[in-house]
Amino acid sequence: MRWFYRSRQKEIWDEDIEWPIGDIEAAHKIRSICNSAAGSAEKVGRRGGWAETKADKHEAGRYKGAAKTAMEIAIRISDDLLRDSAVCQIVVLCLKANDLKTAVILFRAVQAAAIRDDMLNDHPALRQAVA
Repeated sequence: MRWFYRSRQKEIWDEDIEWPIGDIEAAHKIRSICNSAAGSAEKVGRRGGWAETKADKHEAGRYKGAAKTAMEIAIRISDDLLRDSAVCQIVVLCLKANDLKTAVILFRAVQAAAIRDDMLNDHPALRQAVA
């Protein structure tokens, strides 16, 4: 009955990153993290952020861990447009989890006007929160 005692599966955001990595590789890592955590973020968003069961707490922990790691990687991207694009992916992850507070804070860090306009057009909840 060994399979009952399996160790926890290691998530993509739990893996160690050997710095320095290039900006493009960092952006790919952020995209992978956001795609991996999208399901958890949607589950957290449907629950309204409340963690009632052990499974809900697990999903919330996955979302928060992924968002935190993605933000830490995004800070180190030196190219402005690439960083803005990566931050927008994190904003979308936060919006899926109905974490408007974090999404608005990250959205304000986006400097490119074209990217900001696209985000506002694609996500009406963000437009209402920023206005």
